[in-house]
Amino acid sequence: MTTTPLDAHREGNAAAGALDEIKAKIAESGVDYLYLQVVSVTGRVVGKVIPARHLERVATRGVQQHRTAAANLQTSREGNLMGGGIDAAEYTAIPDLDSFAVLPWDTSVARFFCRAYEPDHVSDDPGAIFPLDSRGLMKDLHADFTQRTGLELRTGCEPEMVWEGAGLEAIYRPESSPAYHIEHLERHRPIYQKVISYGQALGLDMIEGDYEDPGQLELNWMYDHSDLTADRLITYRQLCKQVARELGIQATFMPKVATGMMGNGCHHNFSLWRGDENVLEEKGRKELHLTDEGKHALGGVLAHTAGGMLIMGQTVNSYKRYWDAGQFAPSQINWGMDNKTCTVRLSANGRLEYKLPDAMVNPYLSHAFLIATIDEGLQRQADPGAPQVGSSYAGVSELFPPLPLTLGEAVDAFAKDDFLRGVFGDPMSDLLIEYKRDEWARFCGYVTDWERTMYWDEAP
Repeated sequence: MTTTPLDAHREGNAAAGALDEIKAKIAESGVDYLYLQVVSVTGRVVGKVIPARHLERVATRGVQQHRTAAANLQTSREGNLMGGGIDAAEYTAIPDLDSFAVLPWDTSVARFFCRAYEPDHVSDDPGAIFPLDSRGLMKDLHADFTQRTGLELRTGCEPEMVWEGAGLEAIYRPESSPAYHIEHLERHRPIYQKVISYGQALGLDMIEGDYEDPGQLELNWMYDHSDLTADRLITYRQLCKQVARELGIQATFMPKVATGMMGNGCHHNFSLWRGDENVLEEKGRKELHLTDEGKHALGGVLAHTAGGMLIMGQTVNSYKRYWDAGQFAPSQINWGMDNKTCTVRLSANGRLEYKLPDAMVNPYLSHAFLIATIDEGLQRQADPGAPQVGSSYAGVSELFPPLPLTLGEAVDAFAKDDFLRGVFGDPMSDLLIEYKRDEWARFCGYVTDWERTMYWDEAP
């Protein structure tokens, strides 16, 4: 009898000693409840809560959720439930035991990230990997990439977000910026202290942070294997929302909160490692330099960036970052040596900074994109072109297509990229296209305050 992926996960969780360390932590911390978390295609955390005394049962049996939870149970404008419809089978979510963590703000609660599978009872491919599981997709892509190439993708994210509440207002002289101002950072001291302490308790090696724009903080943690970085970004967003609840304020990862303000980006800094060697840089060279292997990897990323914009900027609001000139967001597909106007910036320490993802990005899909396009670039020895010299805000790229500047354009670019559609598979690709075309259509049919301001008294 063939062992399915679901069987293999269950057997691993049922192995002798697999739960011993978790049981000890549960007893030590007094954990009574467990979250079983799955991440939807848009990056929302969905799942169930169970009493901790049922851990052994759930570790092997899993929990069931309607499969459209992977699409946030979103209905289309026509009233159809996306991701399979109302009569679709559930999926089975099995916890990854190594993702166990106790919530530092309430140690009676802990959480697991889960992988999702087709349930045992379906007639078509029972026990198979659930094709709408973005986390599972990324982990499998990375494992296969490493097995074939010996390379590991390591990443660090720079999530920006805006906090609003009494006493957090920015005060600064006109035509200047409050960026890096310690006085503004001090006003946000209760926020950064709680975020950093909670982050450290949840396994994020918090390293530095700063004040960037009115109400905007960026607090970063150490780079690591991209699988861990993706999980940590989800964890970071959850703990920030908890901090906001505790302090009675508001916190948002919305990509563009207001015109004229910096957008909330989430730059992905990435490097490629073969053992202890970063293959993007040559040892002994102090000047900025990218190896041939690094150029091929970068060439693959840039070649598919237009199609990947649906992943990096998944909302209508995402594209306001690129229209508001002078806010350090890219405007064309290119790369440069420590050039902050480029889509990709080669910085010190042999890392490439991919500047397109925003703070609402699904990190599993963005990392799956990076892994797949890097792999493709290495295989065909892709050419990223010469590095951009000077500002990118004038002129256009001669080597790559234009950067999509609306969600509608991004959907079309993704739909035309056969390579990316193959990477994500038909079920995931079709859902992304359906979900985001519906979102774009809703926006196009919605009357905004801007339109009332512009047109209310325009005629006669």
